[in-house]
Amino acid sequence: MDRTERFYKIEMLIRSRGCPSFAQLREALEVSPATLKRDLQYLRDRMDAPIEYDALENGYRFAQDWRGQRHELPGLWFNERELHALLTMHQMLSSLDEQGTLARHLQPMFDKLTGMLGVDEDEARELTRRIKLISTARRRAPTDCFETVGSAVVKRQRLLLQYRSRGGAASERIVSPQRLVHYRSSWYLDAWCHRSEGFRRFALDAMASARLLDERAKPVAIKTLEAELDRGYGIFAGGMPQTASLVFSADAALWVSREEWHPEQQSRWLDDGRWQLDVPYVDATELLMDLLRHAGEVQVLAPMALRRAYEQRLRTAAAQLPD
Repeated sequence: MDRTERFYKIEMLIRSRGCPSFAQLREALEVSPATLKRDLQYLRDRMDAPIEYDALENGYRFAQDWRGQRHELPGLWFNERELHALLTMHQMLSSLDEQGTLARHLQPMFDKLTGMLGVDEDEARELTRRIKLISTARRRAPTDCFETVGSAVVKRQRLLLQYRSRGGAASERIVSPQRLVHYRSSWYLDAWCHRSEGFRRFALDAMASARLLDERAKPVAIKTLEAELDRGYGIFAGGMPQTASLVFSADAALWVSREEWHPEQQSRWLDDGRWQLDVPYVDATELLMDLLRHAGEVQVLAPMALRRAYEQRLRTAAAQLPD
């Protein structure tokens, strides 16, 4: 029985038996006197449990003000392993949160979770050092935009965006937010754009401002959203999908065969130890970037346009090398 389960059982015993003695509690919990004393003290001081000792009954009961009421400890449905998992998840979210927006709102929950584990501030800080996420080429989204967009997604309300495309053109958009996407260290908003009457993916770092509107967002089924925006390769969406046929060398295959490049990819081992990957895409930009990571170890079989684009990238890269 772990500590959290003991807390639950102590409360259950007091509630069901009325005024169990110290010996009865020890027998039920199978712990030492020192452990039971610490548990009772922790429940009173840290969990605000109204437990008092009744000298006449020689036992423990809830205080007079709580007679007939039900006292509930916060988070008792979590055992110790589940608490560790929640703390790990908190740290992962914090690592994704470069503006500190999520951490600021989640900190009270984090404090309660560490309190349930019975660790002090130094121990809690040490826990967070044991999880590290490394992000490269991170693009920072404005804090106010992140909070506004997140609120719009949850509340299902429309947004007025001042948006700047990668080409530099500024525009004003009214959108119906559908979901937030975190991809390769950057945040995106998948939404229905009312100006272009279609689904679009907006980079949060390209938003100059975001304002919540009173109008309800256009309802869209998740399956419809996925069919429209998840067919592409990487972050690029929209358009008719094509299939890239790639063959990796035997050396590269040992690693690439364990990777998922796309949820709908098809793959197979070739007789000579190479690995063939067929992956859908709608825009070759990001696929070419990933192919260049395996330059010299991957052959593009089809389509011919992708093969030529890959060869051109290799020639351009080779031309940049010093003589």
